Parts: sequence; structure tokens; C-alpha cells
Amino acid sequence: MATDRLSDTFFALADPTRRAIMARLTRGEASVTELAEPFDMTMPAITKHLKVLERAGLVARGREAQWRPVRLEAAPLREVSGWLENYRRFWDESLDRLDDYLQAIQKGDPDAGRH
Repeated sequence: MATDRLSDTFFALADPTRRAIMARLTRGEASVTELAEPFDMTMPAITKHLKVLERAGLVARGREAQWRPVRLEAAPLREVSGWLENYRRFWDESLDRLDDYLQAIQKGDPDAGRH
């Protein structure tokens, strides 16, 4: 069953190890060995996490002679940000209405809540 890119991105971001790997990559490219250092897990486990991130388009692997750097790819994060923006606006508007309502109640407005 195929999933959409946004679902792949959220799935990849759901794991704290993968989020930590991405946080490390914000400082620049790193080898798989460097990315594995802070974790108490096997290299195959780290590689599996990297494959999930790679499938989601969040990281890319390069090849420079014997070094295979992993780098962060931001495009899927922009898509997540755009998707979340609609909900941020919804909550901002909802909270603004709640604030208006509470201020009306405090002022004793008999029509508070009927708008």
C-alpha cells in the first residue's frame, strides 16, 4: 500500500532516534559512524533509521571517495510546516474568539456568547 509523502514524513519524525539524527544533521553532514556515536544501538539499527529518513526524503546520502556523508534535506519539512499552518491559523482564530468572549463576560455584556 502506497503512502503519501506527508505520511512518510510524519512516520519518520515519530521516532526520537530519527529526530535526534536530524538534529545532529542541522550542524552539517556526517558519516553513519558519527551519527551512531551517541546511541546505544548497532550499526544495522542506525542504518534502518537512516533508510526510513531517506525514504521520507528527509536525508540524502552522498559519496565522496571512501566517505559517504549523510545530509539533511529540508523540502519535506516545508510541506509539514505548510500543512500545520492551516491548524495554527484555526487555533489562533479560536483563541482570539475565546479571548473576545471572556472580555465580554468580564465587562458584563449580556449578549456574550450569542455572536
